[in-house]
Amino acid sequence: MTVFRSLLLAAAFTVSTGSAALAQDYDKGVAAYNSGDYATALQEWRALAEQGNAVGQPYAQSNLGVLYEFGKGVLQNNTKAHMWFNIAAANGYEDAGKWRDDIAEKMTPADISKAQSMAATCMESGYKDCGG
Repeated sequence: MTVFRSLLLAAAFTVSTGSAALAQDYDKGVAAYNSGDYATALQEWRALAEQGNAVGQPYAQSNLGVLYEFGKGVLQNNTKAHMWFNIAAANGYEDAGKWRDDIAEKMTPADISKAQSMAATCMESGYKDCGG
Protein backbone atom coordinates (compact mmCIF):
# COMPACT_ATOMS: atom_id res chain seq x y z
CA MET A 1 0.00 0.00 0.00
CA THR A 2 2.90 2.37 0.73
CA VAL A 3 4.26 2.25 -2.81
CA PHE A 4 0.75 2.57 -4.23
CA ARG A 5 0.13 5.72 -2.19
CA SER A 6 3.42 7.24 -3.34
CA LEU A 7 2.85 6.34 -6.98
CA LEU A 8 -0.68 7.69 -6.81
CA LEU A 9 0.62 10.92 -5.33
CA ALA A 10 3.36 11.16 -7.94
CA ALA A 11 0.85 10.85 -10.76
CA ALA A 12 -1.50 13.41 -9.25
CA PHE A 13 1.33 15.84 -8.60
CA THR A 14 2.84 15.54 -12.05
CA VAL A 15 -0.50 16.30 -13.67
CA SER A 16 -1.34 19.24 -11.41
CA THR A 17 1.97 21.03 -10.96
CA GLY A 18 2.76 24.25 -12.70
CA SER A 19 6.37 24.47 -11.59
CA ALA A 20 9.03 22.27 -13.15
CA ALA A 21 11.47 22.90 -10.28
CA LEU A 22 8.98 21.81 -7.64
CA ALA A 23 7.97 18.80 -9.72
CA GLN A 24 11.63 17.85 -10.03
CA ASP A 25 12.10 18.01 -6.23
CA TYR A 26 8.95 15.99 -5.67
CA ASP A 27 9.87 13.47 -8.34
CA LYS A 28 13.36 13.16 -6.85
CA GLY A 29 11.67 12.19 -3.58
CA VAL A 30 9.47 9.64 -5.36
CA ALA A 31 12.47 8.12 -7.15
CA ALA A 32 14.40 7.96 -3.88
CA TYR A 33 11.45 6.36 -2.10
CA ASN A 34 10.98 3.77 -4.82
CA SER A 35 14.68 2.86 -4.69
CA GLY A 36 14.57 2.49 -0.91
CA ASP A 37 16.47 5.72 -0.18
CA TYR A 38 14.00 6.95 2.40
CA ALA A 39 16.37 9.54 3.86
CA THR A 40 16.48 11.40 0.55
CA ALA A 41 12.72 11.06 0.09
CA LEU A 42 12.23 12.52 3.56
CA GLN A 43 14.59 15.40 2.81
CA GLU A 44 12.98 16.28 -0.53
CA TRP A 45 9.40 15.99 0.68
CA ARG A 46 9.99 17.80 3.98
CA ALA A 47 11.52 20.77 2.18
CA LEU A 48 8.53 20.96 -0.15
CA ALA A 49 6.00 20.31 2.65
CA GLU A 50 7.32 23.29 4.59
CA GLN A 51 7.20 25.82 1.71
CA GLY A 52 3.92 27.48 2.56
CA ASN A 53 1.61 27.48 -0.44
CA ALA A 54 3.96 25.70 -2.83
CA VAL A 55 2.43 23.80 -5.69
CA GLY A 56 2.30 20.15 -4.70
CA GLN A 57 2.78 20.87 -1.01
CA PRO A 58 -0.19 18.71 0.14
CA TYR A 59 1.20 15.72 -1.77
CA ALA A 60 4.60 16.05 -0.10
CA GLN A 61 2.88 16.46 3.27
CA SER A 62 0.83 13.34 2.68
CA ASN A 63 3.90 11.38 1.66
CA LEU A 64 5.56 12.40 4.93
CA GLY A 65 2.52 10.85 6.59
CA VAL A 66 3.19 7.64 4.66
CA LEU A 67 6.83 7.59 5.80
CA TYR A 68 5.78 7.92 9.44
CA GLU A 69 2.86 5.50 9.12
CA PHE A 70 5.07 2.71 7.83
CA GLY A 71 8.39 3.66 9.47
CA LYS A 72 10.26 4.24 6.21
CA GLY A 73 13.44 6.20 6.99
CA VAL A 74 11.98 7.36 10.29
CA LEU A 75 10.75 5.68 13.43
CA GLN A 76 7.17 4.52 12.89
CA ASN A 77 4.95 7.10 14.54
CA ASN A 78 1.18 7.19 14.13
CA THR A 79 0.95 10.60 15.79
CA LYS A 80 3.27 12.21 13.24
CA ALA A 81 1.60 10.32 10.40
CA HIS A 82 -1.80 11.63 11.54
CA MET A 83 -0.36 15.14 11.83
CA TRP A 84 0.99 15.18 8.25
CA PHE A 85 -2.14 13.57 6.79
CA ASN A 86 -4.22 16.14 8.66
CA ILE A 87 -2.13 19.03 7.32
CA ALA A 88 -2.31 17.68 3.76
CA ALA A 89 -6.09 17.32 4.07
CA ALA A 90 -6.38 20.88 5.38
CA ASN A 91 -4.40 22.02 2.34
CA GLY A 92 -6.81 20.36 -0.06
CA TYR A 93 -5.62 16.80 -0.58
CA GLU A 94 -8.82 14.86 0.03
CA ASP A 95 -7.29 11.34 0.12
CA ALA A 96 -5.04 12.42 2.98
CA GLY A 97 -8.14 12.99 5.09
CA LYS A 98 -9.20 9.40 4.48
CA TRP A 99 -5.74 8.13 5.43
CA ARG A 100 -5.79 10.31 8.55
CA ASP A 101 -9.09 8.76 9.54
CA ASP A 102 -7.74 5.25 8.86
CA ILE A 103 -4.73 5.76 11.09
CA ALA A 104 -6.88 7.38 13.79
CA GLU A 105 -8.56 4.01 14.25
CA LYS A 106 -5.22 2.69 15.56
CA MET A 107 -4.73 5.59 17.99
CA THR A 108 -5.96 6.57 21.44
CA PRO A 109 -8.05 9.74 21.84
CA ALA A 110 -5.07 11.34 23.62
CA ASP A 111 -2.76 10.54 20.70
CA ILE A 112 -5.26 11.97 18.22
CA SER A 113 -5.55 15.13 20.28
CA LYS A 114 -1.76 15.44 20.36
CA ALA A 115 -1.56 14.96 16.57
CA GLN A 116 -4.22 17.62 16.02
CA SER A 117 -2.36 20.02 18.28
CA MET A 118 0.91 19.34 16.46
CA ALA A 119 -0.79 19.98 13.10
CA ALA A 120 -2.22 23.28 14.33
CA THR A 121 1.17 24.37 15.70
CA CYS A 122 2.87 23.45 12.44
CA MET A 123 0.43 25.36 10.28
CA GLU A 124 0.21 28.37 12.60
CA SER A 125 4.01 28.64 12.62
CA GLY A 126 4.13 28.78 8.83
CA TYR A 127 5.54 25.23 8.79
CA LYS A 128 8.54 26.20 10.94
CA ASP A 129 7.52 24.16 14.02
CA CYS A 130 6.39 20.78 12.69
CA GLY A 131 7.78 18.48 15.35
CA GLY A 132 11.00 17.47 13.66
